[in-house]
Amino acid sequence: MSESWLELLERHRAIAVIRAPEMELGYKMALAVARGGMGLIEITWNSDRAPQLINRLREDLPDCIVGTGTLLDKSSLKEAIAARAQFLFTPHVNLELIEAARKAEVPIVPGTLSATEIVTAWQAGATCVKVFPISAVGGAAYLKSLQGPLGRIPLIPTGGVTIKNAREFLEAGAIAVGLAGDLFPKQLLNAGDWQAIARRSESLVRELGISK
Repeated sequence: MSESWLELLERHRAIAVIRAPEMELGYKMALAVARGGMGLIEITWNSDRAPQLINRLREDLPDCIVGTGTLLDKSSLKEAIAARAQFLFTPHVNLELIEAARKAEVPIVPGTLSATEIVTAWQAGATCVKVFPISAVGGAAYLKSLQGPLGRIPLIPTGGVTIKNAREFLEAGAIAVGLAGDLFPKQLLNAGDWQAIARRSESLVRELGISK
């Protein structure tokens, strides 16, 4: 990556989070959001054949940054790095995983909820910090309340972020947001309506003023 991870987040502002029970479905989901102008794509590690999917997307979407998430242990993290994941998300704070990612020089974003967890992850060397599930603790208002004491720590809220409220999180101080279900409504997935999903991504890109 010619840009740093934080520079990429500041430019793209949103991450498409894909959890796919079938690899081909995940592939089509990724192509749709990329067509809509999104440049950061996370394939969760509990997706079908996640390593193969990540490798395939790295080849077919060279203009996108493709990473993974839902990493729970060190062996999975090592496999993800071997699969050429360009960033790593975890749902929790694990100091061993943070250190392993730092040694491999791959951006890692641990999942947190409390101020204590946020500071612990940041001081351990996290590249930035995920706040999840943000909707369970007050949404953008909670994120804004963290800015006074923790404003220098780059935060990425996920879990309840939608196309309609994404801008609110950025205005509350988030460096970027992660979106999952709202980008991929079940009825559109079931219908295979990839154009509609691409249009939803385009709407997000316009709403956030994302740089392509």
